[in-house]
Amino acid sequence: MRCEWLDEYLLSFPGAEKDYQPVWKMFLYKVRGKQFAAVCSPGENYRTYGGHDLVNLKCEAAEGELLRARYPDILPGFYSDKRTWISCLLDGDLPEEVLRDLCSRSYALAVEKLPKYVQRELAAPPAEN
Repeated sequence: MRCEWLDEYLLSFPGAEKDYQPVWKMFLYKVRGKQFAAVCSPGENYRTYGGHDLVNLKCEAAEGELLRARYPDILPGFYSDKRTWISCLLDGDLPEEVLRDLCSRSYALAVEKLPKYVQRELAAPPAEN
């Protein structure tokens, strides 16, 4: 995987947590129980996705279509709702700044689904000790 920075970046978002799902062989990234990213390496039997390291990210349906048309390393979400999730191949040529932006937007979409008081907690600066 050429994106060694990805794990640290995904965990840098306020409230982000990481969990491993052994059944799916995926690392899931969540904020208050809402998933915003998943990192995995599907086996060769998964055709287009097989043999690639990838990250699944949330996106708006229309945006996903545009991204897939523009970047060959962005595919419909692997093992997820292909309308609202995309898969970014981590061993391809997707520019780092594009991937960072997509991660940030995915996190924001997950936070949008949380109650307003939780959104305020996540947006508040950390308390000083």
